[in-house]
Amino acid sequence: MQTVKPNPPLTEIAIFAGGCFWCVEKIFEDLPGVISVVSGYIGGHTTCPSYEQVHKEKTGHKEAIQVTFNPVKITYIQLLNAFWLNIDPFDPNGQFCDKGDSYKAVIFYTNQTQKQMAEASKKNLKARFNEPINVEIREASTFYPAEDYHQKYAKKNPIRYKFYRYCSKRDKRLTEIWKKK
Repeated sequence: MQTVKPNPPLTEIAIFAGGCFWCVEKIFEDLPGVISVVSGYIGGHTTCPSYEQVHKEKTGHKEAIQVTFNPVKITYIQLLNAFWLNIDPFDPNGQFCDKGDSYKAVIFYTNQTQKQMAEASKKNLKARFNEPINVEIREASTFYPAEDYHQKYAKKNPIRYKFYRYCSKRDKRLTEIWKKK
């Protein structure tokens, strides 16, 4: 008798840069339908960059997260909404207390459908606020996972994570932005 193996669940990849990857990672880990979240680097010109290189703005990479998700349980549009609600879409210089190219907000699309959805969501946000939205939409390139100590940082270091999040004034700024609308 032959056993039939079930098909693996349908999965897709989404990649977002929204400042410090610790904070963005935490938001997406808790969403139903998200299978995994990996912190890492994308969009630069160096192979296998390190945190030190990226942090010192030597590689052109952004701190980002790679989200593996089940599109039957959570849609790409829902992921985009979670992304927008957890960044400052108006800041052209980075996110919250983290400034510099490596901390700028970017949506990295993995296919043309994601590109169209990202562009439409950005257009809707611009109309909603009637302000420039300083978030790039770029085709994904090679994603490099960050060092192990950056992965699941909020779970491994809850006190340090809360302290960083508070000191970055991330939540205060998010409340200012989103309570308007």
